[in-house]
Amino acid sequence: MRDDDIGFLPATELGKLYRQKQISPVEVAEAVLRHIDRVEPQINAMTLTTPEIALTQARAAEAAFQRGEDPGPLAGVPVTIKDLHPVPGVRTENGSFTTQGNVPTEGTPFVTRLQDAGTVMVGKTTSPEFGWKGVSQSPLTGITHNPWAHGLNAGASSAGAAAAAASGYGPLHQGGDGAGSIRMPAHFCGIYGLKPTFGRVPLWPMSSNDTATHIGPMTRTVADAALMLRAMAGPHPWDYLSLESPPADYAAQLDVDLRGKRIAFSPDLGHARVDADVAAVVADAVRSFEALGATVETVTPAWGPLGPELGEFFWRTVYVGRSDLLETWESKMDPGLVALIRDGLPITVREYNLMRTRKFAYCRAIHEFFEEWDFLLTPAVSVAAFPAERLQPADWPQHEWNWMSWAQFSYPFNLSGNPAASAPAGFTPSGLPVGLQIVGKRFDDLGVLQASAAFERARPWADKRPPL
Repeated sequence: MRDDDIGFLPATELGKLYRQKQISPVEVAEAVLRHIDRVEPQINAMTLTTPEIALTQARAAEAAFQRGEDPGPLAGVPVTIKDLHPVPGVRTENGSFTTQGNVPTEGTPFVTRLQDAGTVMVGKTTSPEFGWKGVSQSPLTGITHNPWAHGLNAGASSAGAAAAAASGYGPLHQGGDGAGSIRMPAHFCGIYGLKPTFGRVPLWPMSSNDTATHIGPMTRTVADAALMLRAMAGPHPWDYLSLESPPADYAAQLDVDLRGKRIAFSPDLGHARVDADVAAVVADAVRSFEALGATVETVTPAWGPLGPELGEFFWRTVYVGRSDLLETWESKMDPGLVALIRDGLPITVREYNLMRTRKFAYCRAIHEFFEEWDFLLTPAVSVAAFPAERLQPADWPQHEWNWMSWAQFSYPFNLSGNPAASAPAGFTPSGLPVGLQIVGKRFDDLGVLQASAAFERARPWADKRPPL
């Protein structure tokens, strides 16, 4: 089997091959590392590869299989970790010169859980500086290229994870989502990304993004996302907001019938501009749910137009704590991040608390909406991939830091904590991927995975590869 093919195998298939002794974890790790070395010069999805760690972990998994043990569904499966999240002894730089060379001594709990599940870490993936924008570029690592079109945006802040998944750098990739940063790159790169319910996967260090940052899987198949989510999820004392309930066996419960489900479809949430090519692909994808027997109705939620002011206000508050970096590092920082920090500094405590009260009312309205519906479908993003040196497409309103005008569909569900996925829906006439967002009731991560799996069965996507 060729290196390229091995890198595109899903975790579910690798597990079968390991147990049948048709391939070994060491062979897979070596093949994936070779594939990354060959493809990286044109993609730039990795901040670094970790061959020593990968081969050590692969040998441990291989030894377990040779002893006749069954070390679990993710044993020997390659995984990448986003550069914003610490791994002990591994360089973690946040896409920033301000933390260049940083090597943490403690790791985040979900990394430990993935290691305990027997995964094989092949490296860390790129992010914009401190994850601040929806574009795949940072001062430290440069542009991460969309695998479907060199030079175009791969999304962010989990851009490297999405580009790696689309490029066959193994099956499992960890993403983080504070305003859409799992779903946006999944949309741009044509892969599956799930932002689980807030607190499903514990986060440490905890984010200054209030209760809006989520950790989740980015994969080529829904079943792989289900396996990865189960490995990462569950309560942890370091994150006092993590959910108490243990994770379900998501992968064992994916095959369900959508007949009788009530599904809302909002093409614009009552306010969002959407490029025509994207809108057409999404509308066609929505018809698949009708064919699956669900009741689908087009809606305009009353809470939709209230989102932009909230989203933009709270994004201005996330990075003000970095203002101490400006005196020394401003010339080496992303100019857009600098502008965002400066724009947030004048916000008063009173303004913040008043807006937070409005946010709670907005979130309640979203949850009341879901009392009538099982799922909400929307575009994942308003636009297809555009040049990665830009913050906005050329024909969209320009701003020194505000990229959110083309990302109006994602951050509402960061604020509300609902699970939401981007599933590959098709391609624009120019061959660029488009994602369909599937949003569920809070805590119904399984439901979103089940709806995603039904859509995947109706319109398979994992066989589609970019022209690397």
